[in-house]
Amino acid sequence: MESIENCIFPIEDTLEMILMFDGNGKISYANAAAMKELEYEGDLCGHHIHDVFPNSFSLDQDGFKTDVSFGGELINLVAYRKNQTCFPVEAKMLDNSNSFGQYICLANDILEKEFLCKEIEQVKQEAQQAMKVKSEFVANVTHELRTPVNGILGNVRDLLGSKLDSKVERYLRLIERCCGDMNKIINNILDFSKLEAGKFTLEPRKFQFRNMLDYVKSNHINKITEKGLGFFMTVSPQIPEYVIGDELRIVQVLGNLISNATKFTSVGKISVEAVRTARVNDKIELFFMVKDTGIGIDGADKDKLFQSFSQVDASISRKYGGTGLGLNICKQLVELMGGRIEVESEKNKGSTFSFSIWVGLSEEEAQLPAQEFVEMPMMGTSSEEEDVEDIRQYGTPENKKSLKNNLSKLILCVEMENWEKAEMFMETVRTLTVGAPREVGRVVLRLKMAIQKENYDKVINEFTELNQFLEA
Repeated sequence: MESIENCIFPIEDTLEMILMFDGNGKISYANAAAMKELEYEGDLCGHHIHDVFPNSFSLDQDGFKTDVSFGGELINLVAYRKNQTCFPVEAKMLDNSNSFGQYICLANDILEKEFLCKEIEQVKQEAQQAMKVKSEFVANVTHELRTPVNGILGNVRDLLGSKLDSKVERYLRLIERCCGDMNKIINNILDFSKLEAGKFTLEPRKFQFRNMLDYVKSNHINKITEKGLGFFMTVSPQIPEYVIGDELRIVQVLGNLISNATKFTSVGKISVEAVRTARVNDKIELFFMVKDTGIGIDGADKDKLFQSFSQVDASISRKYGGTGLGLNICKQLVELMGGRIEVESEKNKGSTFSFSIWVGLSEEEAQLPAQEFVEMPMMGTSSEEEDVEDIRQYGTPENKKSLKNNLSKLILCVEMENWEKAEMFMETVRTLTVGAPREVGRVVLRLKMAIQKENYDKVINEFTELNQFLEA
């Protein structure tokens, strides 16, 4: 008993409730925290442990009965105050009966913790409900938007099939393009909402890999070549004919990256490469690179690219359009397919977006032994990069040749009253005349303003003057 008394003084002022009771269940010691929490004005000693934990201890002729474990692990109990009100505690029961003839209970009031846990759970449920409501709202709104947009698009296409004068046809073509852009934005919002809500699921199936790339190429080559850009696509022979994956989502990621490359590139080329980089059992890793010679970005701005609703700066959104969702959706889709997406870029020297995904092998391919993998070829040589730099540098033979070529296409669009395409070629002309003498820059600016105002006579005058500078 003397040993017990020696242990009491260091624990008297602890914040944890400490009770000692003997084999009969009679409490022999209670520290200050226990007296305070259990609201006993006098000494708690002499009371039975059943008085504190009536749900866990019962009176018995041998002292007490309990199902509580005395192994020292944390258990949840309900403690009763003197006035019979109760509160939850987290407790440890220790059996020191062999050494001191005593049992020890160490307990902490967890009423506040339990309350906070319930609040956190309630907030979590409310957040989940809010997310569900938001997802349903976005799904309903996008559906409601898509219906009238598709209705307009269908009627416009019907009208385009009839005989129209050039001005009306031009307006209808513009409406058709606007409807297509609106559908892309609606699809992006819907995909983003599903990804954020965790309701987006992949639909893997067996498909022909090269046919998929041909489809991607056919969707973009016209717009790329219209801008006077080169377009190159290469596929490693080590990629099998058939793979198992979500073809639609792979097309979506590639399409988004190629569209961005087209949007931000005025001079040079766009290259796409697909290689096989690893195999684990019946899965292979595919690595894609989309490289352009466009405006590029500063290294400090790269982190903004994959954020939701983000553009590198506000001028990008004003000049080129876009919601800032496309690359974020690409990132989440790539991660769902087991890969990651990266970007390497330099201001005014283009960008290279690369991403990896894992796809399955068909039964026939899975039975074949793994092949040796060759080192990935570089996308573009230094000489090709020098060619692009020569084109950009005003006054070089390559620059003048490219300028004349784009001006010829520009004036052809003007003659056909296709002002939208004329603006596209005007942007390329502007890029090719960066660094030109001031008088050339003024002509370029006047030409751009004339095209925006659709002033045919003014365009012809400025076009003629600019051509004279190029012939000098």
